[in-house]
Amino acid sequence: MDRRHFLLNSFRKQPLGVTDISQIASGLSPYSGVWDTPQVAQLLRRTTFGVRKADVNQLLGMSVSAAVDLLLTPQALPLPPVNNYITDPLTPDPDVPMGQTWINAPPNVLYNGPRRNSFKAWWVGLMVNQGLNITEKMTLFWHNHLATETNGMDIALFCYNNNTVLRQNALGNFKTMVRQITTDCGMLRYLNGEQNTKNAPDENYARELQELFTIGKDLTPSYSEADVQAAARVLTGFRNNYTTQTSYFDSTRHDTNNKQFSGFYDDAIIYGQTGTNGALELDQLIDMIFMQEEVAKFVCRKLYRFFVYYQITPEAEANVILPLADIFRNNNYNILPVLSALFKSEHFYDMTLFSCYIKSPMDFIVGICRELNVAIPVPTVSTEYKAYARINTNTTAMQMNIGDPPNVSGWPAYYQSPLYHETWLNTDSYAKRMEFINTLSENGHFVDSGGYRLKANYVTYITTYNNPEDPNLLIDEAISLLYTFEVTQTFKDYLKSFLLSGQTSDYYWTNAWYDYTGNPSTANFNTVNTRLKGMFKYLLSQAEYQIC
Repeated sequence: MDRRHFLLNSFRKQPLGVTDISQIASGLSPYSGVWDTPQVAQLLRRTTFGVRKADVNQLLGMSVSAAVDLLLTPQALPLPPVNNYITDPLTPDPDVPMGQTWINAPPNVLYNGPRRNSFKAWWVGLMVNQGLNITEKMTLFWHNHLATETNGMDIALFCYNNNTVLRQNALGNFKTMVRQITTDCGMLRYLNGEQNTKNAPDENYARELQELFTIGKDLTPSYSEADVQAAARVLTGFRNNYTTQTSYFDSTRHDTNNKQFSGFYDDAIIYGQTGTNGALELDQLIDMIFMQEEVAKFVCRKLYRFFVYYQITPEAEANVILPLADIFRNNNYNILPVLSALFKSEHFYDMTLFSCYIKSPMDFIVGICRELNVAIPVPTVSTEYKAYARINTNTTAMQMNIGDPPNVSGWPAYYQSPLYHETWLNTDSYAKRMEFINTLSENGHFVDSGGYRLKANYVTYITTYNNPEDPNLLIDEAISLLYTFEVTQTFKDYLKSFLLSGQTSDYYWTNAWYDYTGNPSTANFNTVNTRLKGMFKYLLSQAEYQIC
């Protein structure tokens, strides 16, 4: 086993420096400790994609509370995806000019596939270009929690509208989001809700609503199989109109009989209603489910595993999960107060919980593009979307195809015990990470035949550093931004050997840098770029960079 695999094997089992995670006894008391680059970087890594120097600088000038409030500021919906898919003027989309959105266009089977690809590229672009805000991370969290697949929803507008439900409610009300997602066209198609009728009840969505979306499946005793069947009967009658691409309620397909639930739900009865009132039974079902305290606990555990740590100890359950669940319920299932309490807590900034899991492919690739300020080619909307699609091609090769998790449970890294985040890395995916770094640093990742590529420019990148002319300070700053913990002096010395080209005096780098800044000729650029490229390729290829 080489050094990188050894390090990954060491870090992935427990947080750095901790032999027993039950030692972590911190809770939700407001954090009052040191507020410096390590703490700011931890907040940014967990709530955004990557750690950008400008963002670090901005948050360092704020209090912990103000920084978290900024990150949790609700955002307006972004501009929708556009037609980027037909560049041949002889075969244009008849309803959507190039560069204009297709979300208001009538369905067209010839362009549904390209529109769906446009949606996925658009979504990646939002991650790459995100502001100092948690919305993109939260949209990904809810996509994994209320999981669907674009391949299963099929219709491009269904995919976009499903994403909009998640995005609009990302920091809003969870109960509202569940209500909306239940009658969302994409979810109705994906989990067979549109096929659920009084004569042939389909239990698919009724089961996942309880098992994966609200209650969970680990309780003893829990809801019964009869509860799944009763919920399915409540949900009969909702359908999709493929002409208007909207959902509606068909009372002729609805089961108007009473629905009896088990003792888990206090023997509740949802009385059958006729006509359009049949749709009101859904609200009664949602109210009944959300009366269960386990809903808040279940969702808070999911939030904890996504943002803090994948193992939940009895101490974390008592000191973090249960208090968060109380906050969730006491705030009528509004999400914002829960996140605010978590990200301002002493537990979140407990150093023993830093460096504790492997980055997801999105965190790795989108993060590296943002951290290095990789330029996205935008001469045309077609080229821009191709760049985002190229990013998604790479994350897909590493087991994370945005919009298409493996199934309704989401990605195994977020739920599959005991492996959890370990599933992101295997012999194939690790090699692809290294290949991505190498290509990004050398010729760049191909975007289109116009010569546009995704390529790192390390010379431009370090001009944002405080002291790029000083090899020691340059290395210290790079490590503070790109790694989650300190490294040995031996490691730093090895990094410096790249900058000094094997020489021993620091001025070999300093002079080369000043030669370039004083005269940015091709020769001077190549001198510093070659040295920086060697150093950063090594930095980014180490196991330490794979850890978040």
